[in-house]
Amino acid sequence: MPLVRICLVSAFLIGRVSKLLHFDAAVAKQLHFGLQPGWLWAGLATFVKIAGSVCVIANRFTWLGAGGLAALTLVAMLVANHFWRLEGTARFVALNSFFEHLGLIAAFVMVTYLAFGERRSRI
Repeated sequence: MPLVRICLVSAFLIGRVSKLLHFDAAVAKQLHFGLQPGWLWAGLATFVKIAGSVCVIANRFTWLGAGGLAALTLVAMLVANHFWRLEGTARFVALNSFFEHLGLIAAFVMVTYLAFGERRSRI
């Protein structure tokens, strides 16, 4: 199961390490989506993605880590994948991305549920 947890959060970890190395790009991305101040949102996203990933991988405070990552994913879905305002190919691409993110949120719910079950079976 540890490999599955690593795979689940790998995009968050890789992306955030890259954004830490190029924090100005992370700030610019937040500003692009209208999130002000960009440095605050970039810093918050960095903290949640790294800390949440560590919680999920370590299987400790999984509910908190997965919950934070799911909440951040939900915000990203609503801010970046506004398919309801698009048409044609752009709508198709955004709609697909929206539902991919929804599936990722479901995976975070599942990993939390499984971690809770593992803890209960040890008691």
